[in-house]
Amino acid sequence: MSPHQEQAQAEHRTSTVEQGPFCSARCSCGWRGPARRARSKARSDAAEHIASGEQDHAARA
Repeated sequence: MSPHQEQAQAEHRTSTVEQGPFCSARCSCGWRGPARRARSKARSDAAEHIASGEQDHAARA
């Protein structure tokens, strides 16, 4: 794992939250993903959020 990936994971801790038949991703930075019926899609949303954070860090460096 690269230093950028480790830093992004330290700043962004994601989890999924279930509300009735829906599941959504949330992050420690305050980001919230859309409600999904599939947990796998909510996890994909979280992974995309973390990946976009890595790109933002790389652009700033």
